[in-house]
Amino acid sequence: MPIEAEPSSLYVGLISGTSMDGIDAALVEFGNHRCEVRATAAVSYPAKLRVELLRESRTPANCTIDKIGHLDQWVGECFRDAALELLSQAKVDPKSVNAIGSHGQTLRHQPRAARPFTMQIGDANIIAAGTGITTVADFRRRDIAVGGEGAPLTPAFHQWLFSNPEKGRAVLNIGGIANVTMLSSPTVIGFDTGPGNTLLDGWIRNNLDQPYDDKGNWARSGTVSEVLLDEMLRDAYFSLLPPKSTGFEYFNGAWIRSKISAASVVNLPAADVQATLAELSASTIAKSLLHFSPAIEEVLVCGGGVHNTDLMQRLRSNLSGTQVTTTDAFGLHPDWVEAVAFAWLAKRRLEGKPGNLPGVTGARRAEILGAVYLRSA
Repeated sequence: MPIEAEPSSLYVGLISGTSMDGIDAALVEFGNHRCEVRATAAVSYPAKLRVELLRESRTPANCTIDKIGHLDQWVGECFRDAALELLSQAKVDPKSVNAIGSHGQTLRHQPRAARPFTMQIGDANIIAAGTGITTVADFRRRDIAVGGEGAPLTPAFHQWLFSNPEKGRAVLNIGGIANVTMLSSPTVIGFDTGPGNTLLDGWIRNNLDQPYDDKGNWARSGTVSEVLLDEMLRDAYFSLLPPKSTGFEYFNGAWIRSKISAASVVNLPAADVQATLAELSASTIAKSLLHFSPAIEEVLVCGGGVHNTDLMQRLRSNLSGTQVTTTDAFGLHPDWVEAVAFAWLAKRRLEGKPGNLPGVTGARRAEILGAVYLRSA
């Protein structure tokens, strides 16, 4: 059932991705198939928190209940503070905001386990109590409860905002993992294509102690190893039919090392590995788009990958003849699409409307997503 909402069209969206470096916060005003981003803020995690998140998420066998509880509280405090900073910068009274949609921080995503689950931390009680704003969180588990992958969830928002029945259009989000939404068919198709930035970030962090490959300059300096690329492309994930989703649990440093060993290129220069990883991301995205939407005319790109000029150039080369632009051309800056999407999902929850697309996630039916934490009386 819908929850009686305040007469406001203002929502806040909060999300932190697989890079685990901080929180994207957006203040959004929604209208009829339109949205206006009123303010944004990118708030970094404390360095110690990021180190702990990366360690615990990458070594789950060592992640105890006490550690999860500790991180859940700390991330919740950071999300609360990000929302308050956003509203302070925008000079907006929290009472005028209808709700916050908080994605939280993914600690583990295992939709194909014997008992499928996904875990996003960042206690929404802390956000709701600390801001005085009704908060919607825990969006993914209801989809998993009805047989879905719990991801990707943004295609429903992409359909709402970007659909054009007269044009073969797709939306591509390049975060740690890349996901596509193909809007040209009668039924929206969407899924995780595989790695976006996560392997690139991990490889440069391990080799050069840098958090990411700025503009893809390191990858650009290397040479693609066709032997290694072919070995990577043989991975079973790329031939799986959708619905499918993945994460750093699968595509990680151990995955890279196993492919290097299998390809017998253990002495390959690190820059060449980086170049090959960049080509892997671009080629698997392009192959997915062309296979499921062969008449595609236009790809709108969002997410942190738009700033990697080397990756974008590789993508355009792999999609020759297709216009590759960003969501900025349609009024929504590519850095904020996912935060806006979770603000929109909070709106859908309060209106009692479904937030998933069963044809995308594989769920048995459309479901109203998210748990509601009401503002203080």
